[in-house]
Amino acid sequence: MPHTPTFSLSSPVAPSATLAEIPKPDDVAKRAFKTAWFAKAARRARIDDAELCVAFAAILKGQCDDLGDGVYKRRLDRNRHRSIVVSKSRSLWIYTYLFAKKDRANINDSELEAFRKLAKAYDALTDQQLSKLLENKDLVEICHGSEAQI
Repeated sequence: MPHTPTFSLSSPVAPSATLAEIPKPDDVAKRAFKTAWFAKAARRARIDDAELCVAFAAILKGQCDDLGDGVYKRRLDRNRHRSIVVSKSRSLWIYTYLFAKKDRANINDSELEAFRKLAKAYDALTDQQLSKLLENKDLVEICHGSEAQI
């Protein structure tokens, strides 16, 4: 008879679950959002949510620059723009900042530090706080996994 795993009361997996039913870290739903500021900047740059979702899928494959501590940089708009994306525990990804490559080469060290602090703040969000940000339209969900919400 195979060994049955034990679960704590706080486990999100039902006690009757088999080992095959336990979600692996890569199976956790991945969601992408954009801040209200990013949404305006993307609209001005004519970058739509479909392109952001394609870029999000590439980010999940590691096709981005990892700037450390939950901050990532991804090229958009046929390499004309750069996006800064911060991550909450690698399950929630938030497009935060957008800049044109022709206007600046990169973000500076103090901006990077601020984005790292922002990533840490997003990491501390509860589900209730996230819901409130969505309700107030401070964040807009654009992708869930590889599916666009548009």
